[in-house]
Amino acid sequence: MLVKTYGSAVFGIDATIITVEVNVTQGTKYFLVGLPDNAVKESQQRIHSTLRHHGYKMPGRKVIINMAPADIRKEGSAYDLTIAIGILAASEQINYEGIEQYLIMGELSLDGSLLPIKGVLPISIKAREHGFKGIILPKENAREAAIVNELEVFGVENIKEVIDFFDDNSTLKPTIVNTREEFLANLNKADFDFSDVRGQENVKRALEIAAAGGHNIIMIGPPGAGKTMLAKRIPTILPPLSLREALETTKIHSVAGILDSNTSLLTIRPFRSPHHTISDVALVGGGTFPQPGEISLSHNGVLFLDELPEFKRTVLEVMRQPLEDRHITVSRAKFTVDYPASFMLVSSMNPCPCGYYNHPEKECVCTPGIVQKYLNKISGPLLDRIDIHIEVVPVPFSKLSETDAAELSENIRERVIKAREIQIKRFENYKEVHCNAQMSSKNLRKHAPISTDGGKLLKNAMEKFGLSARAYDRIIKVSRTVADLENSPEIKTEHLAEAIQYRSLDRENWAG
Repeated sequence: MLVKTYGSAVFGIDATIITVEVNVTQGTKYFLVGLPDNAVKESQQRIHSTLRHHGYKMPGRKVIINMAPADIRKEGSAYDLTIAIGILAASEQINYEGIEQYLIMGELSLDGSLLPIKGVLPISIKAREHGFKGIILPKENAREAAIVNELEVFGVENIKEVIDFFDDNSTLKPTIVNTREEFLANLNKADFDFSDVRGQENVKRALEIAAAGGHNIIMIGPPGAGKTMLAKRIPTILPPLSLREALETTKIHSVAGILDSNTSLLTIRPFRSPHHTISDVALVGGGTFPQPGEISLSHNGVLFLDELPEFKRTVLEVMRQPLEDRHITVSRAKFTVDYPASFMLVSSMNPCPCGYYNHPEKECVCTPGIVQKYLNKISGPLLDRIDIHIEVVPVPFSKLSETDAAELSENIRERVIKAREIQIKRFENYKEVHCNAQMSSKNLRKHAPISTDGGKLLKNAMEKFGLSARAYDRIIKVSRTVADLENSPEIKTEHLAEAIQYRSLDRENWAG
């Protein structure tokens, strides 16, 4: 007898429906075809043990299982439940009516209990698109799948629950999540706040500008100055995620398998901080079976690279193209996957190997030339994509011991949101431009004209400080954001003056 059950495969952040055709006929042996990998092939032993454990048996006849489309490689153990239910139905051990209305996925243990799987959100979205009545999957994944409306989601703990459901011996209770209610309830939850930071007012201002314009930023300062502490609080001043952004971000984390079982929808912007020993593949994504990298996991959020010069040169260089294009394409011989990578790059570094170059109190012990050599680990093209350079100095004791409360992240965020609203209106006719940091040279001439006095100031600054030509556009972009924060339609000289001071690493002889 021939029976069809349905599962799904995930490529990139999108899913494809997989039809599992099970035919039990005269003969012997077990055949599994349709480009399954080793994990799928090993499902035979798990299914055999599961069926025996619950009083069922593998058919004593020929079993042919085809996973279509046959030219797409099937990976992982998530098809165990799909195949097992197909075998039981094809051998007439359970009722097969209505099976084709459900998408069934799950990894089986030897006793029939179900283990969670990856990529549930894109799978659920695809199931709804194809008109399935519902989806049956492990209970740990149910809340994640339930944020997709108009789809019945049944979370089960054991294969026996699925068998009883199709045999009409029991009913499964669907998991229901109010997507908008859950999204709004957790929208502003955060573990950190800028009010925790004492002093560093100039750095907070630079971070506010970076958040308002979507600018990449690098902080340079000695150990213990508060660079990491400040970076961790940047998501609290970024505009809240929209529902569309939340769904897109959740899909990426779902595919990577790093969503918590109690989390159905990500409502806080991601903050990723990989160690400097990370490989280039782990950063941008890829591998034998491509998975999203850190730049995609930080999509719609912040990628923080602490101690930037300690990262391998090859790792830093592979970020150049994603920083411009805001997506990464991973190509293999037989397929290509595309991952979004629109993130805000925040990085920090010591000014020299010992960490105390330009320190107001401690003396630098690095030999001549070492400081410049250390800074040269960051290539010019990468530095060109970082708009704001800010020096972070140690906080004096008088500031640390203050009891007055500092400004809350909530107040800073309000100013950032107002500035972003101005930019959204400004770039409403541009598909690829959403904030000032993404402006092209053509956009700059149209939306960020400089007055005659401003042009003279910028010319003098470039000559006096030895600013590079690549700093020119960056200064104008940042000054446009400063003007937006003050709700000024024009870029004034004071806006340019503030933007100029955020180009520390472009100054001639900064490192001696």
